Amino acid sequence: MNSCQALVIYNYKFDETANSPNAKAQGAKLCTLHSTRLSLECPSLNSILNFEFCAEREREREREREGGDRRTKMSSARANNKRSKESSEESFIDLGSDKMKKPRGDDLLDDLDADLDISSDIKGIISALHSIREKAQKDGQKKSEETIESVASEIRAMIDDAKSKADKDRQNFLKSLLKISKECESSLKNEYSNLQAAYDRFSKDKAAALQSFKEMFAKYEDEKEKLLAKYEQQRKKDKTTLSELEKACKEKITNAEETIKKKQQDDKSFSILRKSLGSFLDGGSDEEFGQD
Repeated sequence: MNSCQALVIYNYKFDETANSPNAKAQGAKLCTLHSTRLSLECPSLNSILNFEFCAEREREREREREGGDRRTKMSSARANNKRSKESSEESFIDLGSDKMKKPRGDDLLDDLDADLDISSDIKGIISALHSIREKAQKDGQKKSEETIESVASEIRAMIDDAKSKADKDRQNFLKSLLKISKECESSLKNEYSNLQAAYDRFSKDKAAALQSFKEMFAKYEDEKEKLLAKYEQQRKKDKTTLSELEKACKEKITNAEETIKKKQQDDKSFSILRKSLGSFLDGGSDEEFGQD
C-alpha cells in the first residue's frame, strides 16, 4: 500500500465517522490543508484528491436528490418543528446569557481537542507515508534495475540471434550466387562457342556465295555485251532491209502507175477506134462488142 492509497482510506473513514455539519466542515479544512502539503511530496496525490473530491460531491448530490422527495413530504413537519424550536429558543433566551455562553465554549474546546487529535493522527500518517514512499522507491529502483538488466539481456540475445541468422542467410545467398554465376558462365561459354561456330560457317558460306555471285555476274556481263553487239548488227541489217524494201515498193508503185496510165490511154484509143468503126457499120451498137 502506497501513501496515496493510505490517504484515500483515511478520507473514506473520516467521511463515514463525520456526521455532524461542524465535523464535516473541520474535516474538509484539514483535508484541504494536508492534501496541499502531501501533493507536494507525492506528485500523483493531487489527481487522486481531485478524484476523491469529485466523488464526494457526486455522493452529496445523490443524497440531495434522494432527500428531495422527502423534503416535499416533510414540509409540514418541518414547519411544526420550526415553531417548536422558536418557542424553545425563546424559553432558552429567557434563562440568561451565562447559560448560553457556557455550551459555546465547551463546543470550541471540543473542536480544538478534535483538531489536535486529527493533526497528530495526520502527522503519524504522513511519517508512515514517508517511510512507505522511501521503501517503495528502493523496491521500485531495484525492480527497475532488474527489469532493465533482463530487457538488456533479452535485447542482446535478440541481436545475437539476428546477427547469426543474417550471417547464415548471407552465406547461403553467397553460395547460391556463386553456383548461379558458375552455371551462367558455363552456359555463356557454350552459347558463345556455338555462336562462333555458326558465325564461321556463315562467313565461309557468305564468301562462297559472293564468289558465285561475282562469277555469275561476270558471265552474264559477257553475254550481255555479245547480245548488245548482235542487237546492233541486227538493227543495222533490219534498217538496210527496210530501206531496200521501201525502194522496191516505190519502184513497183511507179511501175503500176505507169501501167495504169498506159492502160487508160489504150482504153481511150480503143474507144475512139470503136466509135470510128461503129459509124461505118450499120445496125451495130456498142453493146455488141462488150465493155472489154
